[in-house]
Amino acid sequence: MTAEATATDLQAFTENWLEWYRAQEDRLADPHGFLAITGLHWLDDRPQRFADAPGAWHTGPEGVVVTLDEGEELVVDGTPVQGEHHFGVLPERGGVDAVWGDAVIEVAKRGGNDIVRPRHPDAPLRTAFAGTPAYAPDPRWAVTGRYIPFDEPRPTTVGAAVEGLEHVYDATGRIEFELDGRQLSLTAFPGRGAGRLMVLFTDATSGVTTYAANRALALEPPAADGTVVLDFNRAANLPCAYTDLATCPLPPAENRLPVAIEAGQKIPRERGGS
Repeated sequence: MTAEATATDLQAFTENWLEWYRAQEDRLADPHGFLAITGLHWLDDRPQRFADAPGAWHTGPEGVVVTLDEGEELVVDGTPVQGEHHFGVLPERGGVDAVWGDAVIEVAKRGGNDIVRPRHPDAPLRTAFAGTPAYAPDPRWAVTGRYIPFDEPRPTTVGAAVEGLEHVYDATGRIEFELDGRQLSLTAFPGRGAGRLMVLFTDATSGVTTYAANRALALEPPAADGTVVLDFNRAANLPCAYTDLATCPLPPAENRLPVAIEAGQKIPRERGGS
């Protein structure tokens, strides 16, 4: 391969990475993205009121209920609601977004708990956001591995950014790969989209140049022979890297890599990164 062709390939690789990076930042800083969250409210059977959301909220066997005062209104699935509104029983990791003026009130279930998480576009964390530090993209961190599916999905309990909370994911298999001459593997979970995978991991940079608790890597569906590309340049921070108002999962113990992955997103400025 000529030097000119190599330079062209590197430019294309960098441009593709920049497109991914900008999409990550745009999603994070959306007017109702994770930087817009102003509160993480845990519901029980006692009606509670919150400064950043209308109404009184509680939950029970029939699911989440809000009782709105006279003059208060939410828009749920495009329909204005007043008075008492029943959101019903929510599925784990599911939720409903209710619109309140220019805010969105997220009603969700995380770790078996019903929560209310208001998102306001003028939240200070969002309005002050100046972007996420990241390593410069380098093709050496894009490695080819082999996906080995389990005979059956394995329910896997992992910790969470919120102390005492746990998440359960169905691990679908493991990915074996080599990096810097070392044989490594990662447990994989289902990703977003048919056949896609997701891995949560830490490495020797965690807590040094990258966020201590976790990073995530989204993977395209493996090829028919199990081949899959792990491009660690796209190792992404989860919302808990920026805010304490997130319930992000932690990696399973076997996904703590004993090597330094000097690629992907670094510690956010909001956590003291530079």
